[in-house]
Amino acid sequence: MGLFSDLNTRISDRISGREKTSAETVVEDVCKIKKGETVLIVANPETNLIAQQIYEASLKAGAKPVLMFQNKKSIMDHAEKAVVGAIKSEPDVIFSISANKLGKDAEGAANPYTDADGTKYDNAFDYLLTGKKCIRAVWTPGLTLDMFERTVRIDYDELKARCAAICKKYEDAVSVHVTSPAGTDVLVPVEGRKPFVDDGDYSKPGSGGNIPTGEVFISPVVGKPAEGITGTEGTIVFDGSMTFSDGDAMLGTPIKVKVKNGYVGEISGGEESRRLLKDIFNAEKEALLMEVSGKLPKGMGEAYKKNARNIGELGIGLNPAANITGNMLEDEKAFRTCHFAIGQNYDGDAPALIHFDGIVRNPTLVINYADGSSFTLIQDGDLQLTPEDLKPRKS
Repeated sequence: MGLFSDLNTRISDRISGREKTSAETVVEDVCKIKKGETVLIVANPETNLIAQQIYEASLKAGAKPVLMFQNKKSIMDHAEKAVVGAIKSEPDVIFSISANKLGKDAEGAANPYTDADGTKYDNAFDYLLTGKKCIRAVWTPGLTLDMFERTVRIDYDELKARCAAICKKYEDAVSVHVTSPAGTDVLVPVEGRKPFVDDGDYSKPGSGGNIPTGEVFISPVVGKPAEGITGTEGTIVFDGSMTFSDGDAMLGTPIKVKVKNGYVGEISGGEESRRLLKDIFNAEKEALLMEVSGKLPKGMGEAYKKNARNIGELGIGLNPAANITGNMLEDEKAFRTCHFAIGQNYDGDAPALIHFDGIVRNPTLVINYADGSSFTLIQDGDLQLTPEDLKPRKS
């Protein structure tokens, strides 16, 4: 009876021309949740309305959702044990509808999970998503109801084509030169790295990303001077918004960051620059304390401390409905921007307690290739892809 009722509802919606809600779009079009699938939704009191909508849309799709609440977590906090336990139950789909962060996995930090290839993960969420590839996931740090309504119902086919075209441009790349009107001038090594995409297709096990979606991002090569490996070099000027330990904020004064061999050195600017430096210092200190207390494996405290200054990401915003608002979840998806992250990367070889994103407005990105050629992907904020670039690739 339930199957026919659900089918009749969907047919009725199509006939009436009723537009899908944002929650229905995420459940049906982004995650493609099917009848009988298990769905875990972890939320905070601040995100209750969005979480309830996701729960109801999952029910409508015939899934078996469970909704859990925990208090709002910062980037340095641990998730509740019950939440980590629910994640470990390996539901088909996990939604982290967080006002800030899901929270760290205390057990995983002390005793990392190891996948079949020997890669270690310090939290169960990443282990199941990236290691075992047995779940699909959506995470939304800082999502608001207004943002949810404005940025979700977009053309996902168009977004997917842009993401695929940019990934194609990254093939055989050795570095990316990023400049901007505010003073950014930095060379980012990417040889051997593969780009990641948030293209709104989280339908297969092992896939996942943000809502709102819309970016291509890559982890720069980690600098190892002793081994002759040069990391990111130059100057980054953040002039949009910035993530701090207690949340995101618009920048009244740009933050100028000097980077050498992949690591942040001098930080200058106004009050925001001092705030960023203080947060980095705290992450460095906390890493050492966590090793002493047994919350990090022996020898890892120094690594986590060092990587608190690592340049861990170069991302490109691609969501046409996103704006710079002071909320990084949306800001990093906005057109005419790129963003860099300070701290942990996405390739797993630079673990850290922090991952602070910062927005660069109207950048120029030039991709350099192994054969000495180059391609200008973005010029003064404008994407330089052609209709030929956006054509579907032949399999």
